[in-house]
Amino acid sequence: MTTTTTEPVGVLVRRWRERRRRSQLDVSLAAELSTRHLSCIETGRANPSRDMVRRLCEELDVPLRERNALYLAAGFAPVHRERAYADLGAARTAVEAVLTGHEPNPALAVNVRWELLAANRAMGLFLGDVTPDVTGPLNVLRATLHPDGLAGRIRNLAQWRAHVLRRVRRQLDRTSAAGLAELLAELESYPSPESDEPRDGGSPHDDLVVPLRLSSDHGDLALLYTTTVFGSPRDVTLDEIAIETFFPADAGTAATLRAILAGGR
Repeated sequence: MTTTTTEPVGVLVRRWRERRRRSQLDVSLAAELSTRHLSCIETGRANPSRDMVRRLCEELDVPLRERNALYLAAGFAPVHRERAYADLGAARTAVEAVLTGHEPNPALAVNVRWELLAANRAMGLFLGDVTPDVTGPLNVLRATLHPDGLAGRIRNLAQWRAHVLRRVRRQLDRTSAAGLAELLAELESYPSPESDEPRDGGSPHDDLVVPLRLSSDHGDLALLYTTTVFGSPRDVTLDEIAIETFFPADAGTAATLRAILAGGR
């Protein structure tokens, strides 16, 4: 659902400019309008044209959902459609090709609030014994950090928890997505390990990236991850999709993942 607002368009423009930590002079030069005109828009003394809303949104990197809110506030119809994930056509095919092609390593697709949209078989093996949310889609971060979720199996829980919370804060700052502030508060309320050091089994030379160290029935696993997003999306749903792909951090984990998927367990 597209964000709706009763706030004036100028208030929204100023909020996004301040969120991006940009000055009026900087934004006006980049968007090719005068500083005075931008000031008038922000104070409500001038109403931006449809093209001006587009230019300001592009310069401020406003998410598509919030761009629709700015168009509405300026008196224009929203520009960007919002389809269901199942209706994304070639884009959905591309997501699922990445997920399937990444096997035997885990991979999943999530929306802006880390709600699960799709996962490959390898990821399903890790999520299969996680208690799902009572209502709505599975939230991957809740399932990961909740005491009844994967938290008890994460060997470097303090390190991974701190990393996850930083990601959510950055996501909230970048997108201002509805529900993210509440998710962050919930994740922060979960029990925190006393030490910031990895639990036994962590490696002192994890100096490239923060790994996810997970105990399993098949032994300890060490995973790295990357995040992939679509370039130049025009659909709100597609703009909010991220594909999280996990890679083995060592040869032992790689061999274990191959064996697990081959066995179908």
